Amino acid sequence: MILPIVAYGDPVLRKKAVPITKDYPKLEVLIKNMKETMYGAYGVGLAAPQIGLPIRLFLVDTSPFAEDEAFTKEEQEALKNFKRTFINAQILEEVGDEWAFNEGCLSIPDVREDVFRKPKITIQYQDETFKTCTETFDGLIARVIQHEYDHIEGVLFTDKLSSLKKRLIKGKLSNISKGKITVDYRMRFPALKKKR
Repeated sequence: MILPIVAYGDPVLRKKAVPITKDYPKLEVLIKNMKETMYGAYGVGLAAPQIGLPIRLFLVDTSPFAEDEAFTKEEQEALKNFKRTFINAQILEEVGDEWAFNEGCLSIPDVREDVFRKPKITIQYQDETFKTCTETFDGLIARVIQHEYDHIEGVLFTDKLSSLKKRLIKGKLSNISKGKITVDYRMRFPALKKKR
């Protein structure tokens, strides 16, 4: 089932998400619905807060980037095959010189900006079977993970922009929170929720 994606301005996007246990109600169904929602919106990642749940769960599928010729064959292969569910994730380390990449977010449609992030991360998380994994990722895979991880920490990519950039997109962000935007996937807007 495709779920509505929570728009910028909803308080759930600002909450630090809480860990879950393997007996979380209907977890398998939730993960399946989140995948459907992510693919339905042509996303490469989706975090539980983006569907209104402040829990430490997010998905990543970098396969859409595999067609980009800016990457080497080896990188394309890695991107094509990277699909992962992260439960109760904790980034243990971020290293290297920060690099810029143009990011967007399903909760903030039509806003794309260059964001600086470190290129290499080590992360501990549980997979769908609740097996604990510790892995190191770099490049674009690390970046997508960092973006989704920020969601479970209550951080949005727009928080990482300069004050000038923030001022330039302020009107767009306000319109998004009021539902004054056209998107081709289901969304839930905070300003419209209050009026009901």
